[in-house]
Amino acid sequence: MPLLGADECNVAIATNPGADSPFLLLGDHAGREIPQALGDLGLSEVEQLRHIAWDIGVAGLGALLSAALGATFIQQRFSRLVIDCNRDPARPDAIPVLSDGTEVAGNRGLSNAQRQARFIQIAQPYHAAIAAELDVRVGRELPTTLISLHSFTPRMNGIDRRCRFGVLHAEDSPYSFAILARLRGELAEGLVGDNEPYRMDEIDFTIPHHAGGRGLDYLELEIRQDLITDAAGQAEIAERLARLLPAALADTRPL
Repeated sequence: MPLLGADECNVAIATNPGADSPFLLLGDHAGREIPQALGDLGLSEVEQLRHIAWDIGVAGLGALLSAALGATFIQQRFSRLVIDCNRDPARPDAIPVLSDGTEVAGNRGLSNAQRQARFIQIAQPYHAAIAAELDVRVGRELPTTLISLHSFTPRMNGIDRRCRFGVLHAEDSPYSFAILARLRGELAEGLVGDNEPYRMDEIDFTIPHHAGGRGLDYLELEIRQDLITDAAGQAEIAERLARLLPAALADTRPL
């Protein structure tokens, strides 16, 4: 079942591929495109610009960090409403029919073949691109820490979120705890969440699949969207992270 046009097949966009930085940056929800074959999924332009469709600011932030750290950044170009690449494709919510109160009419009543087409043509190539980059790094004997960049809406279910950053992790990540300590060392109490506003659980797919499957350390970082909505905010946060990410890595590798 063809889903993507000839000009849409480049699902995973890699910035600075093959870089030898110890970090590999990922943007599961960086893009908000919808394949032409799917129209607008029944969504207005306003809804397509909301946080339900993408992680606002991550594409720009990832590009800046890629340049600052000399790191590869792999981002997914299509909206998370088409298929969420940070979900196990077997989960019903990998293709949501409702998101933060908005009905996604174009996702209702999909056949198994339609669901499979989105997985095979979008999610699978994205994760294959990540795996291929990791394989190259293994061949070059480059140490790798995965950095998965996400952003969260400042207000959810009528509740304002005070924290600016959220570090999502299981108990198997010394690097996550190191960056958590570094961020808390620079920001006031309550501004850095430990598994807040989300936690790493059975819902997450990218980090458990790629880092867990290879025994890599990682960081899944959530940034409040109002901090990185525009270029100035992205530059400010990129400058902070470009300092703290290497420092936290050094903290996990004492002399």
